[in-house]
Amino acid sequence: MTVMSPAAATGQATAAAPAAGSGLRVLRALLRNKLAVLALAVLVLLLTAALFAPLIAPYDPNAQNLLLRLQPPAWQSRGSGAHLLGTDQLGRDILSRVIYGARVSLLVGAGAALLAGVVGTAVGLVSGYFGGWADRVLMRLADVQLAFPALLLALAIVGFLGSGLWYVILVLGFTGWVSYARVVRSEVMSLRSRDFVTEARAIGVTDITIMRRHLLPNVTAPLATIGTLHVAAAIVAEASLSYLGLGVPKETVTWGSMLADGQLYLGTSWWVAVFPGIALMLTSLAINITGDALRDVADPKAYRR
Repeated sequence: MTVMSPAAATGQATAAAPAAGSGLRVLRALLRNKLAVLALAVLVLLLTAALFAPLIAPYDPNAQNLLLRLQPPAWQSRGSGAHLLGTDQLGRDILSRVIYGARVSLLVGAGAALLAGVVGTAVGLVSGYFGGWADRVLMRLADVQLAFPALLLALAIVGFLGSGLWYVILVLGFTGWVSYARVVRSEVMSLRSRDFVTEARAIGVTDITIMRRHLLPNVTAPLATIGTLHVAAAIVAEASLSYLGLGVPKETVTWGSMLADGQLYLGTSWWVAVFPGIALMLTSLAINITGDALRDVADPKAYRR
Protein backbone atom coordinates (compact mmCIF):
# COMPACT_ATOMS: atom_id res chain seq x y z
CA MET A 1 0.00 0.00 0.00
CA THR A 2 1.34 3.43 -0.97
CA VAL A 3 1.34 6.01 1.81
CA MET A 4 1.07 9.62 0.69
CA SER A 5 3.46 11.96 2.41
CA PRO A 6 2.15 15.15 4.08
CA ALA A 7 3.99 17.22 1.50
CA ALA A 8 2.31 15.37 -1.37
CA ALA A 9 -1.09 15.70 0.29
CA THR A 10 -0.51 19.41 0.76
CA GLY A 11 0.52 19.69 -2.88
CA GLN A 12 -2.67 17.99 -4.02
CA ALA A 13 -4.82 20.22 -1.81
CA THR A 14 -3.01 23.28 -3.14
CA ALA A 15 -3.56 22.08 -6.71
CA ALA A 16 -7.26 21.48 -6.06
CA ALA A 17 -7.84 24.94 -4.66
CA PRO A 18 -6.83 26.83 -7.82
CA ALA A 19 -9.00 24.48 -9.88
CA ALA A 20 -12.04 25.36 -7.77
CA GLY A 21 -11.08 29.03 -7.81
CA SER A 22 -10.64 28.89 -11.59
CA GLY A 23 -14.15 27.50 -11.98
CA LEU A 24 -15.56 30.33 -9.90
CA ARG A 25 -13.66 32.89 -11.97
CA VAL A 26 -15.02 31.36 -15.17
CA LEU A 27 -18.57 31.53 -13.82
CA ARG A 28 -18.18 35.13 -12.65
CA ALA A 29 -16.65 36.17 -15.97
CA LEU A 30 -19.55 34.59 -17.86
CA LEU A 31 -22.20 36.19 -15.65
CA ARG A 32 -20.61 39.61 -16.14
CA ASN A 33 -21.38 39.34 -19.85
CA LYS A 34 -25.02 40.43 -19.94
CA LEU A 35 -25.33 39.70 -23.65
CA ALA A 36 -24.14 36.13 -23.08
CA VAL A 37 -26.65 35.68 -20.26
CA LEU A 38 -29.43 36.86 -22.60
CA ALA A 39 -28.21 34.49 -25.32
CA LEU A 40 -28.18 31.58 -22.86
CA ALA A 41 -31.73 32.48 -21.82
CA VAL A 42 -32.83 32.35 -25.47
CA LEU A 43 -31.15 28.96 -25.91
CA VAL A 44 -32.79 27.59 -22.76
CA LEU A 45 -36.16 28.79 -24.05
CA LEU A 46 -35.58 27.13 -27.43
CA LEU A 47 -34.39 23.90 -25.83
CA THR A 48 -37.44 23.83 -23.56
CA ALA A 49 -39.75 24.41 -26.52
CA ALA A 50 -38.03 21.65 -28.50
CA LEU A 51 -38.17 19.10 -25.68
CA PHE A 52 -41.78 19.80 -24.74
CA ALA A 53 -43.15 20.67 -28.18
CA PRO A 54 -46.15 18.27 -27.94
CA LEU A 55 -47.20 19.97 -24.70
CA ILE A 56 -46.48 23.57 -25.75
CA ALA A 57 -47.59 23.66 -29.39
CA PRO A 58 -51.30 24.52 -29.65
CA TYR A 59 -51.89 22.37 -32.76
CA ASP A 60 -50.52 19.45 -34.72
CA PRO A 61 -47.90 21.09 -36.98
CA ASN A 62 -49.12 19.13 -40.02
CA ALA A 63 -52.86 19.56 -39.41
CA GLN A 64 -54.41 21.30 -42.44
CA ASN A 65 -57.50 23.49 -42.66
CA LEU A 66 -57.93 25.13 -46.05
CA LEU A 67 -60.75 27.30 -44.72
CA LEU A 68 -58.16 29.09 -42.55
CA ARG A 69 -55.35 29.32 -45.12
CA LEU A 70 -53.08 32.39 -45.00
CA GLN A 71 -54.74 33.80 -41.90
CA PRO A 72 -52.65 36.75 -40.60
CA PRO A 73 -51.17 37.00 -37.09
CA ALA A 74 -53.47 37.74 -34.18
CA TRP A 75 -52.60 41.45 -33.93
CA GLN A 76 -53.66 42.21 -37.51
CA SER A 77 -57.19 43.12 -38.49
CA ARG A 78 -58.18 39.73 -39.92
CA GLY A 79 -56.13 37.80 -37.37
CA SER A 80 -57.44 35.40 -34.76
CA GLY A 81 -56.29 34.64 -31.24
CA ALA A 82 -56.57 30.95 -32.09
CA HIS A 83 -53.51 31.30 -34.36
CA LEU A 84 -51.14 33.81 -32.79
CA LEU A 85 -48.64 33.83 -35.66
CA GLY A 86 -51.16 33.10 -38.39
CA THR A 87 -51.44 30.14 -40.75
CA ASP A 88 -49.69 29.08 -43.95
CA GLN A 89 -50.99 28.30 -47.43
CA LEU A 90 -52.48 25.00 -46.21
CA GLY A 91 -54.04 26.41 -43.04
CA ARG A 92 -51.35 24.98 -40.74
CA ASP A 93 -50.55 26.88 -37.54
CA ILE A 94 -47.28 28.81 -37.91
CA LEU A 95 -46.50 28.91 -34.17
CA SER A 96 -46.81 25.13 -33.85
CA ARG A 97 -44.60 24.61 -36.88
CA VAL A 98 -41.93 26.99 -35.58
CA ILE A 99 -41.89 25.17 -32.23
CA TYR A 100 -41.60 21.74 -33.85
CA GLY A 101 -38.97 23.07 -36.27
CA ALA A 102 -36.75 23.86 -33.29
CA ARG A 103 -36.53 20.14 -32.51
CA VAL A 104 -35.00 19.27 -35.86
CA SER A 105 -32.67 22.28 -35.93
CA LEU A 106 -31.23 21.70 -32.47
CA LEU A 107 -30.92 17.94 -33.01
CA VAL A 108 -29.09 18.41 -36.31
CA GLY A 109 -26.86 21.15 -34.89
CA ALA A 110 -25.90 19.23 -31.76
CA GLY A 111 -25.53 15.89 -33.54
CA ALA A 112 -23.37 17.29 -36.34
CA ALA A 113 -21.16 19.22 -33.90
CA LEU A 114 -20.71 16.13 -31.69
CA LEU A 115 -19.81 13.89 -34.61
CA ALA A 116 -17.43 16.44 -36.14
CA GLY A 117 -15.88 17.05 -32.71
CA VAL A 118 -15.19 13.37 -32.07
CA VAL A 119 -13.67 12.79 -35.53
CA GLY A 120 -11.71 16.05 -35.60
CA THR A 121 -10.38 15.66 -32.06
CA ALA A 122 -9.15 12.12 -32.75
CA VAL A 123 -7.46 13.23 -35.98
CA GLY A 124 -5.91 16.28 -34.30
CA LEU A 125 -4.57 14.27 -31.37
CA VAL A 126 -2.95 11.64 -33.59
CA SER A 127 -1.59 14.21 -36.04
CA GLY A 128 -0.19 16.57 -33.42
CA TYR A 129 1.22 13.93 -31.07
CA PHE A 130 2.92 11.57 -33.51
CA GLY A 131 3.80 14.04 -36.27
CA GLY A 132 5.84 12.63 -39.17
CA TRP A 133 4.03 10.73 -41.92
CA ALA A 134 0.80 10.49 -39.91
CA ASP A 135 0.66 14.27 -39.61
CA ARG A 136 1.40 14.77 -43.30
CA VAL A 137 -1.24 12.30 -44.49
CA LEU A 138 -4.00 13.53 -42.17
CA MET A 139 -3.36 17.21 -42.87
CA ARG A 140 -3.31 16.61 -46.63
CA LEU A 141 -6.71 14.94 -46.26
CA ALA A 142 -7.87 18.04 -44.41
CA ASP A 143 -6.52 20.24 -47.20
CA VAL A 144 -8.37 18.18 -49.80
CA GLN A 145 -11.65 18.59 -47.94
CA LEU A 146 -11.08 22.32 -47.48
CA ALA A 147 -10.68 22.61 -51.25
CA PHE A 148 -14.40 21.85 -51.62
CA PRO A 149 -17.01 24.34 -50.31
CA ALA A 150 -18.69 22.63 -47.36
CA LEU A 151 -22.25 23.32 -48.50
CA LEU A 152 -21.60 22.11 -52.06
CA LEU A 153 -19.96 18.97 -50.69
CA ALA A 154 -22.96 18.41 -48.41
CA LEU A 155 -25.33 18.93 -51.37
CA ALA A 156 -23.45 16.34 -53.41
CA ILE A 157 -23.39 13.74 -50.62
CA VAL A 158 -27.04 14.24 -49.64
CA GLY A 159 -28.05 14.12 -53.29
CA PHE A 160 -26.24 10.79 -53.61
CA LEU A 161 -27.41 9.22 -50.32
CA GLY A 162 -30.93 10.67 -50.33
CA SER A 163 -32.82 12.81 -47.85
CA GLY A 164 -33.18 11.88 -44.21
CA LEU A 165 -32.53 13.35 -40.78
CA TRP A 166 -29.65 11.03 -39.89
CA TYR A 167 -28.10 11.40 -43.34
CA VAL A 168 -28.05 15.17 -42.85
CA ILE A 169 -26.39 14.80 -39.43
CA LEU A 170 -23.77 12.42 -40.82
CA VAL A 171 -23.03 14.65 -43.79
CA LEU A 172 -22.73 17.86 -41.76
CA GLY A 173 -20.64 16.03 -39.15
CA PHE A 174 -18.17 14.55 -41.61
CA THR A 175 -17.82 17.83 -43.52
CA GLY A 176 -17.04 19.85 -40.39
CA TRP A 177 -14.24 17.92 -38.67
CA VAL A 178 -11.34 19.88 -40.21
CA SER A 179 -11.62 22.95 -37.95
CA TYR A 180 -11.53 20.74 -34.84
CA ALA A 181 -8.56 18.76 -36.15
CA ARG A 182 -6.47 21.81 -36.97
CA VAL A 183 -7.03 23.50 -33.61
CA VAL A 184 -6.38 20.32 -31.61
CA ARG A 185 -3.26 19.56 -33.68
CA SER A 186 -1.86 23.01 -33.01
CA GLU A 187 -2.51 22.74 -29.26
CA VAL A 188 -1.08 19.22 -29.01
CA MET A 189 2.08 20.16 -30.91
CA SER A 190 2.74 22.87 -28.32
CA LEU A 191 2.03 20.50 -25.41
CA ARG A 192 3.83 17.31 -26.47
CA SER A 193 7.27 18.67 -25.48
CA ARG A 194 6.12 19.88 -22.05
CA ASP A 195 7.59 18.34 -18.91
CA PHE A 196 4.45 16.48 -17.84
CA VAL A 197 4.32 14.64 -21.18
CA THR A 198 8.06 13.86 -21.11
CA GLU A 199 7.81 12.53 -17.55
CA ALA A 200 4.79 10.40 -18.43
CA ARG A 201 6.74 8.81 -21.27
CA ALA A 202 9.72 8.25 -18.97
CA ILE A 203 7.71 6.18 -16.50
CA GLY A 204 6.23 4.03 -19.27
CA VAL A 205 2.77 5.56 -19.79
CA THR A 206 1.37 4.51 -23.16
CA ASP A 207 0.76 6.99 -25.96
CA ILE A 208 -3.01 6.40 -25.85
CA THR A 209 -3.09 7.13 -22.13
CA ILE A 210 -1.00 10.27 -22.55
CA MET A 211 -3.35 11.57 -25.25
CA ARG A 212 -6.48 10.66 -23.28
CA ARG A 213 -5.47 11.74 -19.77
CA HIS A 214 -2.87 14.45 -20.29
CA LEU A 215 -3.44 16.11 -23.65
CA LEU A 216 -7.20 15.90 -24.21
CA PRO A 217 -8.15 17.78 -21.00
CA ASN A 218 -5.90 20.66 -22.10
CA VAL A 219 -7.75 21.20 -25.39
CA THR A 220 -11.32 21.17 -24.09
CA ALA A 221 -11.58 24.97 -23.88
CA PRO A 222 -11.02 25.67 -27.61
CA LEU A 223 -13.12 22.61 -28.46
CA ALA A 224 -16.08 24.07 -26.54
CA THR A 225 -15.81 27.32 -28.47
CA ILE A 226 -15.53 25.61 -31.86
CA GLY A 227 -18.38 23.27 -30.94
CA THR A 228 -20.85 26.06 -30.18
CA LEU A 229 -20.00 27.89 -33.39
CA HIS A 230 -20.33 24.66 -35.38
CA VAL A 231 -23.80 24.06 -33.93
CA ALA A 232 -24.93 27.39 -35.39
CA ALA A 233 -23.26 26.64 -38.73
CA ALA A 234 -24.89 23.18 -38.89
CA ILE A 235 -28.34 24.64 -38.15
CA VAL A 236 -27.96 27.15 -40.98
CA ALA A 237 -26.62 24.42 -43.30
CA GLU A 238 -29.57 22.15 -42.50
CA ALA A 239 -31.98 25.02 -43.20
CA SER A 240 -30.21 25.63 -46.52
CA LEU A 241 -30.49 21.96 -47.50
CA SER A 242 -34.16 21.85 -46.49
CA TYR A 243 -34.80 25.07 -48.39
CA LEU A 244 -33.42 23.39 -51.51
CA GLY A 245 -35.49 20.26 -50.86
CA LEU A 246 -32.45 18.07 -50.04
CA GLY A 247 -32.67 18.00 -46.26
CA VAL A 248 -35.05 16.00 -44.11
CA PRO A 249 -38.28 14.65 -45.67
CA LYS A 250 -41.02 17.18 -46.38
CA GLU A 251 -43.37 15.71 -43.78
CA THR A 252 -40.85 16.66 -41.07
CA VAL A 253 -41.22 20.30 -40.06
CA THR A 254 -38.05 22.34 -40.45
CA TRP A 255 -37.41 26.06 -40.58
CA GLY A 256 -35.73 25.69 -43.97
CA SER A 257 -38.75 24.01 -45.56
CA MET A 258 -41.01 26.66 -44.03
CA LEU A 259 -38.86 29.35 -45.66
CA ALA A 260 -39.12 27.53 -48.98
CA ASP A 261 -42.91 27.28 -48.67
CA GLY A 262 -43.27 30.94 -47.75
CA GLN A 263 -41.05 32.51 -50.40
CA LEU A 264 -43.94 32.72 -52.86
CA TYR A 265 -46.10 34.60 -50.36
CA LEU A 266 -43.66 37.26 -49.15
CA GLY A 267 -45.56 40.01 -50.95
CA THR A 268 -49.00 39.08 -49.64
CA SER A 269 -48.58 36.81 -46.59
CA TRP A 270 -45.19 37.73 -45.17
CA TRP A 271 -45.67 35.85 -41.89
CA VAL A 272 -45.37 32.44 -43.57
CA ALA A 273 -41.63 32.96 -44.15
CA VAL A 274 -40.71 35.74 -41.72
CA PHE A 275 -41.38 33.91 -38.45
CA PRO A 276 -39.28 30.79 -39.23
CA GLY A 277 -36.61 33.15 -40.54
CA ILE A 278 -36.64 35.08 -37.26
CA ALA A 279 -36.40 31.81 -35.30
CA LEU A 280 -33.42 30.71 -37.40
CA MET A 281 -31.71 34.09 -37.00
CA LEU A 282 -32.23 34.29 -33.24
CA THR A 283 -30.99 30.73 -32.72
CA SER A 284 -27.83 31.24 -34.76
CA LEU A 285 -27.17 34.61 -33.12
CA ALA A 286 -27.65 33.24 -29.59
CA ILE A 287 -25.32 30.30 -30.24
CA ASN A 288 -22.65 32.53 -31.77
CA ILE A 289 -22.82 34.98 -28.86
CA THR A 290 -22.49 32.06 -26.43
CA GLY A 291 -19.49 30.75 -28.36
CA ASP A 292 -17.82 34.17 -28.28
CA ALA A 293 -18.43 34.40 -24.53
CA LEU A 294 -16.92 30.95 -23.98
CA ARG A 295 -13.88 31.98 -25.99
CA ASP A 296 -13.43 35.12 -23.88
CA VAL A 297 -13.87 33.17 -20.65
CA ALA A 298 -11.39 30.51 -21.75
CA ASP A 299 -8.80 33.26 -22.32
CA PRO A 300 -6.84 33.76 -19.07
CA LYS A 301 -6.64 37.48 -19.79
CA ALA A 302 -10.40 37.65 -19.34
CA TYR A 303 -10.02 36.93 -15.64
CA ARG A 304 -8.05 40.13 -15.18
CA ARG A 305 -10.83 42.35 -16.48
